[in-house]
Amino acid sequence: QEISIRAALGAGRARIARELLLESVVLGLIGGVLGVGVAAAALRLLVSIGPASLPRLSEISLDTRSVAFTFAISLFSGLLFGSLPTWKYVFRQRSTLLDGSVRTTSISRERHRARNVLVVTQVAMALVLLVCALLMVRTFAALHNVDPGFSDASHIQTVSTWIPDQLISNSEMVTRTENDITDKLAGIPGVTSVGFARAVPMDGNQPNWDSLYLKGKDYGATEPPIRFFNYISPGFFHAMGTRLVAGRDFTWSDIYSLRPSVIVSENLARESWGSAQAAIGKQVREFSSMPWQEVIGVAEDVHTLGLDEKVPATVYWPAMVRNPYDPQPAIMASRFVTFAIHTNRAGTASLQSEMQQAVSSVNASLPLASVQTMQEIYGKSLARTSFTLVMLGIAAAMALALGIIGIYGVISYAVSQRTREIGIRLALGARKNELRWMFVRPALLLTGIGVVIGLGAAAAVARLMRTLLFGISPIDPLSFVAVPLILVLAAALASFLPASRVATVNPVDALRVE
Repeated sequence: QEISIRAALGAGRARIARELLLESVVLGLIGGVLGVGVAAAALRLLVSIGPASLPRLSEISLDTRSVAFTFAISLFSGLLFGSLPTWKYVFRQRSTLLDGSVRTTSISRERHRARNVLVVTQVAMALVLLVCALLMVRTFAALHNVDPGFSDASHIQTVSTWIPDQLISNSEMVTRTENDITDKLAGIPGVTSVGFARAVPMDGNQPNWDSLYLKGKDYGATEPPIRFFNYISPGFFHAMGTRLVAGRDFTWSDIYSLRPSVIVSENLARESWGSAQAAIGKQVREFSSMPWQEVIGVAEDVHTLGLDEKVPATVYWPAMVRNPYDPQPAIMASRFVTFAIHTNRAGTASLQSEMQQAVSSVNASLPLASVQTMQEIYGKSLARTSFTLVMLGIAAAMALALGIIGIYGVISYAVSQRTREIGIRLALGARKNELRWMFVRPALLLTGIGVVIGLGAAAAVARLMRTLLFGISPIDPLSFVAVPLILVLAAALASFLPASRVATVNPVDALRVE
């Protein structure tokens, strides 16, 4: 109608088209400016919580190209969505000025269908992202319920050191030096237990894998399965809070006498001999040229590679062993080790200073590295999952907001366009609750269609996310029931608010519209 009036007053098609395009472009650019502002704030948050393993994390920023791209997209969106009505109503149709059609006809089927398609699409997209976000939330919760194989992580301080060949060439002296450092660290006030290992759980160091032969088992022409290897000192399990479910720990007498002994994980014991207790006294070795090693203990399973990874079957060798690779030298020791120190002072600067003094008192040339608590290591192991959760959560919240805005906008516009019809219905005795339901019902119908479409898409996307999930199925019943209910409730609220305006319509005033 506005276009008809302008045309009747002498405005040309080009002028009307410019006005419509200008309005659309201005709206698009305003949206782009607001989007850049929100993105700049969100980006700082995401970078601050992003996992350290994410490549070039510190270089992520909102640069000139990003802003230029946003400006171009905003401009393109304004031109695209402004050109559609411009082409339809300015260049393809000649509106009849005040022909009464506005009062008597409903919204054209084409316009009605276009808006409905947009609403259905928004609801479907929101459902997909909300389902993915809820799956990640449930994964995060499942990970937190997993026993990592160590306890009291906030009170376990870890610190690494390296003894190069140039400093100490004799392998036995390397182990004795590490033993002396252990004793010095144990003497620090507040320290209850100390041990060391080649690697502590979840520290990101590359694991050692190799085959393990079981005495009495015939492998034929095949190789035995590979196992995770670690080299530990006496007291390491105690410091880490890792339980021995059978047998005993190493002693320093075992270490220095090179007693052929070994400790295995509980899952390896069950797999190989049926139970943890049955493993005690059994014999294993890494190579056929290596003497058989007696299993003296079985430790509880440890999530060495991360909470979301399968627990590896693990063999714990003594910190010093006979060299299985080369008889020269005859003894092999771990030159890079990480000490685990159980203390209520973990993470404090004073403890770090005293640890440096303790190490320096044994050998002043040994530096400390990777000073961190097990709680920090534990948190880093969850970094990928938590970061993915945040990203999906932000996307899901935006999609839900767009879906609600879309439904609210459609119903609100429908109410404003049908004010005269509402007045007539009220004048003929229609109840206001019936009129509200007349607008809420199509909104719920559109939401239902979007939910059905979205559930199919969400099921497909969830299967692609299988590697990110832990402890739940990609087709998680709770997620696929809760999210549709949330969307339906949000849609009901978004449609009820504008539909409630029918209660304020005065039939007399409505009949005088236009």
